[in-house]
Amino acid sequence: MKLKLGIVSLLITGMLMLVASQLEPTYARTVYPCFDEPAMKATFNIRIVHDPSYVALSNMPAIDVSEMKDENGSLWTVTTFNTSLKMSTYLTAFVICDFDYVTRTERGNEIRIWARKEAVKNGYVDYALNITGPIFSFLEDLLNVSYPLPKTDLVALPDFGAGAMENWGLITFQESSLMYLPSDKFTSRKAMIAIIVSHELGHQWFGNLVTMNWWNDLWLNEGLSSYFEYLGATFVEPKLPLDKIFYDHVVQPVLREDNEIGVRSLSESEDKIKGSFSLMSLFDSITYNKVKNTKFFLFLVYSKLMSYLKEFSFSNANQDDLWTHIQMVIDAQDEVHLPASVKQIMDSWTCQNGFPVLTLNLTTGTISQEQFLDKKIENNTDSYNNTWIIPISWMRNGSSQPLMWLDKSSKVFPEMQVSESEYDWILLNVNLSGYYRVNYDQLNLKRLARLLENDPKAIPAVSRFQLIDDVFALTQFRYIQIETALELTKYLAREDELFIWNVVLLNLVPEDLESTLKSYEVYPLLKKYLLKRMLPIYHYYAGFIRQNVDALEDDYFAQVYLEKLFATACWLGLQDCLNLSSELYAKWMDNPEYKIPFLIRRTVCCYGVAVGSDKEWNFAWEMYNHTGSTKEDKDILLSAMSCAKESWLLYRYLQYGLSDTLFSSNCTSIIILYVVTKDIGHRIAWEFVTENWPLLSERYDKQPALCALYFCGSLASSSIFMCEL
Repeated sequence: MKLKLGIVSLLITGMLMLVASQLEPTYARTVYPCFDEPAMKATFNIRIVHDPSYVALSNMPAIDVSEMKDENGSLWTVTTFNTSLKMSTYLTAFVICDFDYVTRTERGNEIRIWARKEAVKNGYVDYALNITGPIFSFLEDLLNVSYPLPKTDLVALPDFGAGAMENWGLITFQESSLMYLPSDKFTSRKAMIAIIVSHELGHQWFGNLVTMNWWNDLWLNEGLSSYFEYLGATFVEPKLPLDKIFYDHVVQPVLREDNEIGVRSLSESEDKIKGSFSLMSLFDSITYNKVKNTKFFLFLVYSKLMSYLKEFSFSNANQDDLWTHIQMVIDAQDEVHLPASVKQIMDSWTCQNGFPVLTLNLTTGTISQEQFLDKKIENNTDSYNNTWIIPISWMRNGSSQPLMWLDKSSKVFPEMQVSESEYDWILLNVNLSGYYRVNYDQLNLKRLARLLENDPKAIPAVSRFQLIDDVFALTQFRYIQIETALELTKYLAREDELFIWNVVLLNLVPEDLESTLKSYEVYPLLKKYLLKRMLPIYHYYAGFIRQNVDALEDDYFAQVYLEKLFATACWLGLQDCLNLSSELYAKWMDNPEYKIPFLIRRTVCCYGVAVGSDKEWNFAWEMYNHTGSTKEDKDILLSAMSCAKESWLLYRYLQYGLSDTLFSSNCTSIIILYVVTKDIGHRIAWEFVTENWPLLSERYDKQPALCALYFCGSLASSSIFMCEL
């Protein structure tokens, strides 16, 4: 491929399969000479010379397609595109491909979804086409700002590291982010596609129409688009529990990331970013998710976005411009009264790293705040003195109360003093409406624990999720003892929400279930504590697995987390779980065309082998080598074969892994990894590696990473010594 660099033309020669651009943040300068800064907007005239058997796409519609011959007499197609709207350089885009497309028109906007011809023929992009137009119309109506382009192309790329990119009028996606198989009965894939498509369409206004002045305010692009992704997805998939998905997939993960001293603030100065950060490091969960976790901010923003978008259309803005427009809303009404200016409130969140933990004393009604940090780490101080201006939503005894503000390090709220009655309780941060954690005093924790045991539904599901996640985070960072956290989990036999169970298991059960945890005293205690509480929700879902698994096709969290629940039940030795795995695996052995329920397939294969003999293991091996096995099938079976409980089967498996005829060299390392993480496998794997070190060393070109990756922390310290050799 040869690129002739220039502002208006690209010359492509040679054998071409696919070309797709990705110019964000600063790669436009590598394609054509330009002032490659987001604030230096311009219009672009693009002409692409390409092989006649391919189609060329860019931001604007093609206005002319002609032919030309080069100096060798070869025939080329020349595609010329209409002049673009005024936009930033990083949004210019082009794709040269031999794809096919499906199309529809929405309010004059021609929408085309491009993908490999076979994928289009099989209907894999039909779902994306069906939701893109309605989301566009929804956003236009919501924002009261029309989409200014006459066409939008969405392209599914087989290999695209960025995941998705919002280029104006030519949006690119990784295939998996845009394709939905019509045969797929479950909604989790639809949810993912709807969220990603909504996010990129939101960028057509936030980022494309109005762009941040510079990358230090990247959150104005990403944070606002991340908020509208859930509104758009809810519009096209109203049955999805997107509020719970939001808190589970967005809020909880960013709270876990944004709690260390080294984490940057949301908005940094240009000088600090140029001196300390790479631009690519700004594309993180802090940028995408932090501000959209504050419902009060979203309420303020939502009410004045139209004037913000219209004033800065085809131009640039910084966060102070947004605060100015929000302040205009506040000044023009009498219902909402703030304790400080919008800029003061919001700068306390965007210009300071981390987030607060609120400590509540119900006897005095005092709430204090401090930055949430590990108690073993000395707190740092900055210009904001670790103080935020915090809107506090709260309820008392199940009744919502007026919003309160904490605008200093400590403040007394007489309304929050409770009586001696054990039925008098307080809940802060209702439905995770604020970006902070809450540390209750022992009095309120005991009352909340009692309430959960008697009537868990008295507390909203998202707030129950928050309570569990907060107490375990407080335990991890040494604010409270583990016994205090466990008090709030005693009610779990009455908990029927899988997303809440997942956060419990995330905190109580190791990620690698077959770790050496079984060797310690904690395992039998954990087994006794968890199993009796897991039984109701386990049996509820086991009934569907046995009788009508299709009934779970609209249960999003069953599709995402049921595997974890069942894997934990089997790991804890629940006999019904082991029996169910054995039954379903036996069905598969009797009829290889039988489909093990997708939701628990990995668990069934693992424990089907684990409770079986060499007969079950040999069947897994046979199916692994079956020509019809997909990449996902093979990965599940590679893991399942390491679940065997007989040492000789594991040793034979490791020996198979050395064979060039049975496995690729990549599979050798994967097999060792799977075996070493199993309860009886780590010693077998260690012995195998030491016996075969010369061969393994030669195969991996004497790379010590093999040991460091698979054995550090799992095997004897002598393994590290061997790596150092």
